[in-house]
Amino acid sequence: VITDPIFMCGVTVANYLSVPFVFFLRGLPCDLHYKASQCPDPLSYAPRTFTFNSDRMTFFQRVENALVSFLELWYCDSYYRDAVKFSSEVLQRDVSLLDLLNSASLWLLRFDFVFEYARPVMPNMVFVGGINCVEKK
Repeated sequence: VITDPIFMCGVTVANYLSVPFVFFLRGLPCDLHYKASQCPDPLSYAPRTFTFNSDRMTFFQRVENALVSFLELWYCDSYYRDAVKFSSEVLQRDVSLLDLLNSASLWLLRFDFVFEYARPVMPNMVFVGGINCVEKK
């Protein structure tokens, strides 16, 4: 199953049918695509979305980065609460958000590595940049 994990429908169906699934995505909120695939994502180096920090941060920017990271956890839990509840009912077992996401066979990331901060990724993560790019006029 090729799916986009934003709404979790494809993930739930693939887990229910016990078939492998592939994520095709631009990115998940709260850097879940890195957390679910167990990529190293240190708060002192990798800036969080909407903080406008670079990979070279001052102490206060690192504190801000940590606070935003903790707020992201609360935000993502509330955003995906209904989807996880529905998945638990369908799969007839308690599942968490990361349980659903980390069983992906392949992650096709629709962004280019050069536009992101250099960080290690897992072998099942493939960058396919340029898929959604429109030619400039």
